[in-house]
Amino acid sequence: MNQIPFTDIQDIKVGHAQNLDAATGCSVILCGQGATAGVDVRGGAPGTRETDLLDPVNLVEKIHAVILAGGSAFGLDAASGVMQYLEERDIGFDVQVARVPIVCSAVLFDLMIGDHRVRPDKAMGYQACCNATNADCVEGNIGAGTGATVGKIAGMQRAMKSGLGCYALQVGELQIGALVAVNCLGDVIDPETGKTLAGLLAEDLRSLAETEAVMIRSIADKKNLFAGNTTIGVIVTNADLTKSQATKLASMAQNGYARTMRPAHSMFDGDTIFTMATGHVEADLSVLGLLAARVMERAVVSSVKKATTLCGITCYSDLCGTKCAV
Repeated sequence: MNQIPFTDIQDIKVGHAQNLDAATGCSVILCGQGATAGVDVRGGAPGTRETDLLDPVNLVEKIHAVILAGGSAFGLDAASGVMQYLEERDIGFDVQVARVPIVCSAVLFDLMIGDHRVRPDKAMGYQACCNATNADCVEGNIGAGTGATVGKIAGMQRAMKSGLGCYALQVGELQIGALVAVNCLGDVIDPETGKTLAGLLAEDLRSLAETEAVMIRSIADKKNLFAGNTTIGVIVTNADLTKSQATKLASMAQNGYARTMRPAHSMFDGDTIFTMATGHVEADLSVLGLLAARVMERAVVSSVKKATTLCGITCYSDLCGTKCAV
């Protein structure tokens, strides 16, 4: 089992576009030949597009792209740019009079930093597609992770910067990887060490507090200050899966969220994971599931470690200084 670049996975390209001044952006995973897809949506505040289509009882078997975006519900507009890009290249589901690209999307809430009036739109989605390559996937403050933050239970003044992370493995001919934009309400833990990497800052703004402890102490307080958080990600594999299996794989990958984020799947998060399977290798679904959870947890950890300070929001390296091992 070897770590590989995420973009080494067969038949996919990854592209990003962002506005650093506005602190928002989007990331697209393209599969022109089509990928069998599934989705698992948890938490109480999701923002998604074309997820009903992925129900195994519904017609369309393959999708052509997943785009993750900031901008809250406004950011769903970025999918229109992906549609345009694919249609121009005659990619899509054949409806006789045209080809309709199947583009799924999920968004996160990043309006509290940067300029909330600027959101990922059709032009930004199109630009992300134009930027899509097989080159190494850049992480941190890029694409959908540009405005991502964590640890927001006490407000943005005590939140920390996170970003986009990816991680992939190869086992024999099987390839599987995760790409994720981490924007959770709570804290991010490294499951290998048990160490809290980022999250709610203590009042001194130099150390970490504990989001779950704050939530437990305020159990009677139903005030909803930050209902828009949401961690959104994609599992990509070259395995040959049915829609039902792809859906199950997305569900199993949520274990990666649960191992790294405390809390995960709260009513204040809209945690979503898509699966894209390009169909080249036979693999046992149970093994795929444990690998999906593993690559997702490492991608979440990477999203925090690769993030840098933006709009004055403290990042991981600010707290651990030169001792940080990214």
